[in-house]
Amino acid sequence: MGGKPSSGLPDLHALDWVAVEHSILTNGYAHVPQLVQASACRSLRTLYDHDRYFRSRVVMARYNFGQGEYSYFAYPLPTLVAHLRTHLYTHLAPIANRMMDRLNRVQRYPSTLAAFHKECHRQGQTQPTPLLLRYHSGDFNCLHRDLYGPTHFLLQGMVMLSRKGQEFEGGEFVLVENRPRQQARAVAFNPDLGDLLIFPVHERPVQGKHGYIRASMRHGVSPLKTGRRYALGVIFHEAT
Repeated sequence: MGGKPSSGLPDLHALDWVAVEHSILTNGYAHVPQLVQASACRSLRTLYDHDRYFRSRVVMARYNFGQGEYSYFAYPLPTLVAHLRTHLYTHLAPIANRMMDRLNRVQRYPSTLAAFHKECHRQGQTQPTPLLLRYHSGDFNCLHRDLYGPTHFLLQGMVMLSRKGQEFEGGEFVLVENRPRQQARAVAFNPDLGDLLIFPVHERPVQGKHGYIRASMRHGVSPLKTGRRYALGVIFHEAT
């Protein structure tokens, strides 16, 4: 668990990044409990009903994405979102580069988010992608990948902004992995308020009999049984 400095922002440098990397490389994901303070989570989700903070709102049923809504933040990002995005990237870039080695990919990610965004901008990707998601009873999110252009970062994050068992039931986060010539594997998570999940955007390396193989990844959310569920998506690449 990360420490909580007086600013209320999570101290990402205090995380055990060796353990985080081991979990990502071994299991395909990492779960960091209680990273963000409950008060900060609840404050962030109150922004959802204020259009001035967002550049776009998507009603999922219109596009057969599922049922529910999500809104992409506009620049400037809220302080907490910008803090998470900038500092998570700094720690995840070396992990992503080691994953790229195992995937035999030639691309390497720069050490800072600002430098990575310059690469996005050269591809015409200039729009911010962090988003708030809101689900009511019966809502769900189909399996998908958050790709918005030719340039993308290998990992992304999700912070739960609601209290499981009190504010909602159901709505598990689902991560599905497809390995070559194997049946799909699924993992379901029920993270609590303030928890962070880190997972691949669309692929990860998996140890095979003769080296590493590529496993394709998708994620989604199972139907919410009761209540209301908010989550923050932390995506590092920009959109066109």
